[in-house]
Amino acid sequence: MQILIQLFAALFGGLLMTRLAKKLQLPAVTAYLVTGVLLGPFCLGAFGIGFRTLEEVGSMDLISQMALGFIAFTIGNEFRLEQLKHMGRQAITVGILQAVITTALVDLALTALHLIFPQVITVSSAITLGAIAAATAPAATLMVVRQYKAEGPLTKLLLLVVAIDDAVGLVVFAASFGIADALESGTVSMQSMLLEPILEIVLSLLLGALAGVLLNWVERYFHSGSKRLGISISCVLFTVSVSMAEFDIAGVHVSFSLLLACMMAGTVFCNICDFSESLMEHVEDWTAPLYVLFFVLSGAELDLRILSNPMVLLIGVVYIIFRSLGKYFGAYGSCALTKCSPSITKYLGITLLPQAGVSLGMALTAQKLQAGATIRSVVLFSVLVYELVGPALTKYALMAAGEIHTEGRTDARHRNRPAELFHLGRHEEANQK
Repeated sequence: MQILIQLFAALFGGLLMTRLAKKLQLPAVTAYLVTGVLLGPFCLGAFGIGFRTLEEVGSMDLISQMALGFIAFTIGNEFRLEQLKHMGRQAITVGILQAVITTALVDLALTALHLIFPQVITVSSAITLGAIAAATAPAATLMVVRQYKAEGPLTKLLLLVVAIDDAVGLVVFAASFGIADALESGTVSMQSMLLEPILEIVLSLLLGALAGVLLNWVERYFHSGSKRLGISISCVLFTVSVSMAEFDIAGVHVSFSLLLACMMAGTVFCNICDFSESLMEHVEDWTAPLYVLFFVLSGAELDLRILSNPMVLLIGVVYIIFRSLGKYFGAYGSCALTKCSPSITKYLGITLLPQAGVSLGMALTAQKLQAGATIRSVVLFSVLVYELVGPALTKYALMAAGEIHTEGRTDARHRNRPAELFHLGRHEEANQK
């Protein structure tokens, strides 16, 4: 009963909060995250309304994993061969360069902080945080794109870069964490630095490809839209469940990336199935409430106690400033190098700021270091800032690039239009009737 009441409060409260967000011209994602913070254990949850402890929020981790799987599956739909022919080289170049530049800039800034205040942060922590800085959260970005029905070259490149960014982030983090671990232990493990992360990426892509082929094969036996939708949902859940497995073979730790596996499943399916577009639209409609719960839970699990630690705040402010500079100028430089349009070059970096799930997973791994608790606290602080501010900045960038318009009084049956066109459209509909 308690769980159902909490889910009701999360879903209903998140949707109600979007009305206030709309008046403030903020994305719905921000409303969901704020609702989560309010229902969390440090606000209303302390009075028995919502989630009373972080453990209660953590008990619903399965919902978050499912939502991430569907988000990644939807992003995989953007990797169509026709689109890759036009933007594939740019996406790969930008995805790699902006991640590497961000890591290098944060490394330098935090290492300088160590030299000035050795007691505040260690070199190993600085290197690890630099690697975590490379990761970008695809969930918030995708939700802003979907809410405002953004269309255009910047939006297309953004979704491709966000997907590539996760693969690059895994490799960069594994190498940096290996170096940090070597600095503390005095031993270098090429297995953990190279073999295991590469194995994780390869196995995740193979799992996703297998799931995409299997989904296409099974869908052929059904013609009802509802049954095809059910098969699609079950296939994504299968991919999510397998990607959560971890085991050791001959001393080598084997694991999967949920995001990469589900992205690959969506990519393979959309390129070999001739009715994938219509099916993906049905999947997106079905998953809408799931995404609301995902972001509300993300807000509820933010530990506000970190705001009382001055050391974490100092490191966090430096981290946020230089990560933001790295993302913006890394994207700006790599876009200029690949001859992207001026609007893409100017605004892409702003859309790459959100950070959440992947970085938190990296921070969990980094807890093995001596200063692991500090690293996790800094990442939690940055997630708190980026998740609340990032969606609004993404909306601003896409709007400035001319790929979304200020909302008129639209409804769910029509594509978003400027307010003046909305009124014209209503008159045309009335005349036709």
